[in-house]
Amino acid sequence: MTPELTALTLAALLQVAQFALFAVPANRELGVGYTSSARDRPPSRQMSPVTARLQRAMNNHFEGLILFTIAVLVVTLSSQSTATTQFAAWAYLAARIAYVPAYAFGWRPWRSVIWSVGFFATLTMLIAALL
Repeated sequence: MTPELTALTLAALLQVAQFALFAVPANRELGVGYTSSARDRPPSRQMSPVTARLQRAMNNHFEGLILFTIAVLVVTLSSQSTATTQFAAWAYLAARIAYVPAYAFGWRPWRSVIWSVGFFATLTMLIAALL
């Protein structure tokens, strides 16, 4: 497995971990009755600010993971893996790991800086595959 694919696999496992980090407190705060329902109505209780942030961080990773997956597939399928793309893949993963507590605890402006590292790491991989 290429280093980029390893980073992608670990990023997917991070997504699973983020889901658990969000789902456990969300079930406690909203109640299993609501979280297991069709959610046709808004919840009668609100989530705590940290739980809501964990949900937004999880959703943000879903969005970023789409572009990162494309970058990894392009690099891998075109046999363009280099030290640059490998470093970028690990930088993406490190940034996404750091993003979870940065978002949960409201670290400003660091949350945005960390997000930017992951985004530009993905962009680096895409551009490197074209060169």
